[in-house]
Amino acid sequence: MTPADQRSSIEIINPEIKRGCIKHVLFDFDGTISLIREGWQQVMIPMLVRRLLELKTGETEQQLHAIVEDFVAETTGKQTIYQMIGLADMIRDRGGNPEDPLVYKKEYLDLLWDRIKDRIEALETGKVQPEQMVVRGSYRLLDLLKARGVRMYVASGTDEPFVKNESALVKVNHYFDGIYGAQDDYKKHSKKIVIERLLRENQVPGESLLTFGDGYVEIENTKEVGGIAVGLATNEQTGEGIDEWKRERLIKAGADIIIPEFSCAETLIDYLFGDIDRVD
Repeated sequence: MTPADQRSSIEIINPEIKRGCIKHVLFDFDGTISLIREGWQQVMIPMLVRRLLELKTGETEQQLHAIVEDFVAETTGKQTIYQMIGLADMIRDRGGNPEDPLVYKKEYLDLLWDRIKDRIEALETGKVQPEQMVVRGSYRLLDLLKARGVRMYVASGTDEPFVKNESALVKVNHYFDGIYGAQDDYKKHSKKIVIERLLRENQVPGESLLTFGDGYVEIENTKEVGGIAVGLATNEQTGEGIDEWKRERLIKAGADIIIPEFSCAETLIDYLFGDIDRVD
């Protein structure tokens, strides 16, 4: 990719960000680095819609799909249990008697496993190479950031054992100073908590934080502390190009920059670290 091509793939939403102060970099995992769980929304949304249709409220499948799609979009990045708590609330609001959210979480994870188990096995057996299961340019970006001497972390809404295992399968785990995922005691873990702890323990201001993510939560939490938020609007099915649905929601969440993947890594890092002033 030429420098001109790299620049054209970087959409600057907020040109007023304070560049050149980055010391810590936080990554979401699924959809930002890893593609192992590509399509999880196509598992979760139908499951939630099906559960709501069982109530026979008179709402059409299309109406419920729209409601659930917006809910899932706005909670992307949160721990899975919160989305299941949201399902329970929607059932209760419609006069139903919901099950424990943990029951819904297990149902969802079982359905998701059916979708991803062949990918996991292919990575474990070497039938598929790790680079085929990561967002394009991920290794190059991580190498560039490592060369800059920053500390890097993962914060995911997926259960921590899964995140650690899958980060090892795609061979990115060694880049990170910490890998954080959902806990059984879900109230003690969130991306917001991880961000606040990183800033507090390292005694650095929010402007020293750079976050890459494809969900509302990490973008909003980063902007709340004054950090830089880069939104990954990756088309996960094709591995290239912009997913407009993601792009619109990431901008709404407050993303400073939108990129399709990391093929623009060199130019993007030079810009964020203040080595160049423009990317257009």
